Amino acid sequence: MKVHQIVTSLTYGDAISNETLAIKKFLNEEGIESEIYGYYHHPKLSKYFNHYSSFLSQSSKDDILIFHFSIGSPVSKTYFQAKEKKIMIYHNITPYKFFENYHRILAKECYKGRLELEKFVNKTDLGLGDSEYNRLELEELGFKKTGVLPIVMDFAKFDRDGSKIIKSLYGDDKFNILFVGRVIPNKKIDELVKLFAIYQKYYNPNSRLIIAGEYRGFERYLSDIYQIIGKYQVKDVILTGHISFNDLVAFYKIADLYISLSEHEGFGVPLLEAFYNKIPVIGYDAGAVKETMNGGGIIIKEKNFGKLGALMEEIRTDNILKDKIIMGQNKALEKYSYENIKKILLNHINNLKEI
Repeated sequence: MKVHQIVTSLTYGDAISNETLAIKKFLNEEGIESEIYGYYHHPKLSKYFNHYSSFLSQSSKDDILIFHFSIGSPVSKTYFQAKEKKIMIYHNITPYKFFENYHRILAKECYKGRLELEKFVNKTDLGLGDSEYNRLELEELGFKKTGVLPIVMDFAKFDRDGSKIIKSLYGDDKFNILFVGRVIPNKKIDELVKLFAIYQKYYNPNSRLIIAGEYRGFERYLSDIYQIIGKYQVKDVILTGHISFNDLVAFYKIADLYISLSEHEGFGVPLLEAFYNKIPVIGYDAGAVKETMNGGGIIIKEKNFGKLGALMEEIRTDNILKDKIIMGQNKALEKYSYENIKKILLNHINNLKEI
């Protein structure tokens, strides 16, 4: 039996691409032949990539095909036509309403992607969400057999020093508050800036907010954020734009607190990256955030910025509380160990073989 994967793109540093490569590694370790097919790829990953147009000529009912679904894709027709038993891994699509006022094209693509997802219901033998939150969406759509496969996390890549320049610029005595992710409306960066304005004014003027993420394509939303910064006269807000992985590592190294006020997360990779880097994490309870944090960090149910500012200051000044939070986060990470995720994947494959 062979277990192949098909993706829209295999790109460098992308979470879905990283998972695709990790699954291939899992399978190869078990002696299972596995290739990756897709529409386009990053040149650095050429040795792992096959164009999806070549797949159907070797399709076999004795094998299994895994499709990574995140938005509408030209490779979907190949998946539908394949003879294999089919697994679809659903990485969630952000509801289009978040983008209507900022990016009409992306709003349209997200809307179309949600409609396309329904076409997979009767073409899929097993629908997997990378969180229970995503699995429930599949179940509600009518997928008959569903399960969960958490995203594979390669934490070892953070075992390095990171950029010396970033550490030199921001590794000072300021209290660094970090958020990692694209500067897009569902992440609620605008609210994070308002929270920081209150914290900086009333609790700790010697503080800095770092938003480490790409903002190209969302210049209108970025403009709204800068208007908030100007209105409240907030100092030391850093919007990095696109950064290298070496820079990202450094930002995690110099961060004192990680906060997410995002209102839609299908999983939440940076939350776990912050856990691994021993940064206390506060996360707003939306989407799969609570599930991803797995009992670690602090979950907030409401966005009361006054109370939240007081909590941030308590974490800064109370080392016993900080250590307790980090201990809980370390325990939460056990769920995402390499061997545990590999075991879950192989169980899904073995169960599907018996159908």
